[in-house]
Amino acid sequence: MTAPVRAPEVGAVVIGRNEGARLIRCLQSLQGQVQQLVYVDSGSSDGSAAAARKLGAQVVDLDLSQPFTAARARNAGLAELDAACEFVQFVDGDCEVDPDWIATATVFLQADTQAAAACGRRRERFPETSVYNRLCDAEWDTPPGEAKACGGDVLMRAAAVREAGGYRESLIAGEEPELCLRLRRRGWQIWRLDAEMTLHDAQMLHFGQWWRRSRRAGHAFAEGAALHGKGPERHWAAETRRALIWGAALPAAIALAALIEPPLLLAALAYPAQAVRLSRRLGAERALFTVLGKFAEASGALEFYWNRRRGRTRGILEYK
Repeated sequence: MTAPVRAPEVGAVVIGRNEGARLIRCLQSLQGQVQQLVYVDSGSSDGSAAAARKLGAQVVDLDLSQPFTAARARNAGLAELDAACEFVQFVDGDCEVDPDWIATATVFLQADTQAAAACGRRRERFPETSVYNRLCDAEWDTPPGEAKACGGDVLMRAAAVREAGGYRESLIAGEEPELCLRLRRRGWQIWRLDAEMTLHDAQMLHFGQWWRRSRRAGHAFAEGAALHGKGPERHWAAETRRALIWGAALPAAIALAALIEPPLLLAALAYPAQAVRLSRRLGAERALFTVLGKFAEASGALEFYWNRRRGRTRGILEYK
């Protein structure tokens, strides 16, 4: 008589800070889907840790004396998982997990032994609330198939993550693509499945929030390129170059040229022309903010270079 196939154990690591009701929804969505639930709290002041304990989660309170990063929180949660957990679902605390996602992703990883990570469609809960939420929703809509990287919500082989050294804790953003790069160097694959995964609540209602988020992306581009940009993957080298050209070098050149020959200020028309060009592929709304975003990204990239020159590191850059 053939013995029944044992289902693999799955643990979940949820990270968050002052997520309130969003965290409750997140934890409740994981109940019954995983065998172990860990919540890592990064200094919340809204009772998040206590609420998580009431829902049966193991709570890890990060040491306040060390800088908070999502990477550090995820590593701390991974360290709490039982050795029996073959897979780990990483989730941001402002996300609700689809009831079918973990089963779908687990079956995929069991069938494809070369895959270290599987992610699905993350959607914004309220895309209609603001243009900034819509931009996020479009950002999450990546094509299914083998991918270079995943985002914060992903089902991974716990052993593969540990063998790769986990997330790089010094990164304030962009830690997921950096880990995926190291996994791919070790022969693993990253997959985006054609399946619903999570609902995300960005709560991005104001221009300043979007600007800070874009600035953080620029910082991540520059730091990622500094780490791996010269490797064969050219990790985020192109993104950094575009940010610095469109967001810093070109505006500076136009301003200096216009001081000598005022008519040269017309060169600034390159920006609306670029927006029009991009609109054919992205639509007018996304094209406009893609062009505007280069200024914020350049600001973040230049901040990284300035801090590195002075031997300093930046703390987390939050937009909520």
